[in-house]
Amino acid sequence: MKHKTQKILVTGCSGFIGMHVVLKLLAEDHEIVGIDNLNDYYDVNLKKDRLKKIINADLDKKFKFVELDMSKKSNIFDLFEREKFNGIINLGAQAGVRYSIVNPDSYISSNIVGFFNILEACRKYLPNGHIVFASSSSVYGLNENLPFSEKHSTDHSLSLYAATKKSNEVFAHAYANMYGLKLTGLRFFTVYGPWGRPDMALFIFTKAILENKPIKLFNHGNMIRDFTYIDDIVIAIIKVYMKPACPDLNFDKKNPSLSSSTNNYRIFNIGNGKPVKLNKYISAIEKELGIKARKEYLPIQKGDVISTAADTDVLNSWISFRPKIIVDEGIKHFISWYRKYYNV
Repeated sequence: MKHKTQKILVTGCSGFIGMHVVLKLLAEDHEIVGIDNLNDYYDVNLKKDRLKKIINADLDKKFKFVELDMSKKSNIFDLFEREKFNGIINLGAQAGVRYSIVNPDSYISSNIVGFFNILEACRKYLPNGHIVFASSSSVYGLNENLPFSEKHSTDHSLSLYAATKKSNEVFAHAYANMYGLKLTGLRFFTVYGPWGRPDMALFIFTKAILENKPIKLFNHGNMIRDFTYIDDIVIAIIKVYMKPACPDLNFDKKNPSLSSSTNNYRIFNIGNGKPVKLNKYISAIEKELGIKARKEYLPIQKGDVISTAADTDVLNSWISFRPKIIVDEGIKHFISWYRKYYNV
């Protein structure tokens, strides 16, 4: 279905998911303003190369990049007043569970203050637009009832990162209630693929194996993850964006749903729905590289969840979509990109 062309703000546009979302939106003829603060949490050159890829693909010159820190409220307001957006896909955030242990301030600044500034700007300049924002599977915390469902509690965070994402969901519902904003939160499950983040498992393992260095397997390798390929994530994000949140007409205040509301608010899991044991994931990497990994088994780290698995029934009922890319295929695409990008 062809949608009307829109002017969309994509925050975190030089990030892994952000870059892919921008490219897809441009291919669908939308006008995009992308913002990013280009921080040095990981290699800034990788972020700049993602921007170059967007610019090189932007044949119709419909992309504008603004280097901007979301925690600077006046700059956000100036941007909204100047650009007149139709809607927002908010992917800008300080990522990473482990980094939140050593640098907590960056998570409050970006994930709490930054998101609050976006909400305030929307309240003033975009009262009728749709705001899609990134949450995380990490919000499920102590819950071990698999697969994770939107109906499960998210009150027991295991990391500051997870707590900030939970906070985003709570803030969003409050703004939907108070100001009628249309807000949809997406709980991503271990996204991977070409142009991924260097702090993610696939990137770390591939680099170490190629350099004949041991890979660190926490919880002695007994981890399970719902690895979700980037192309599936992007399709879901855009489909959700094009179907704005609306009140749940069947909402029962005496038995309230945790994924909908009487307001313009929705929450969805976006995962593959087919969790994989870490050892199988590593085997697929070894097979594609043609190299056996050296393994170092370690205890579980603070903030880590042992298993993740997504129940995607709510998402499927909303946009009629389930992810399709299997792990072996996704890893093949990533390693092909990695070898080309790093010339190895």
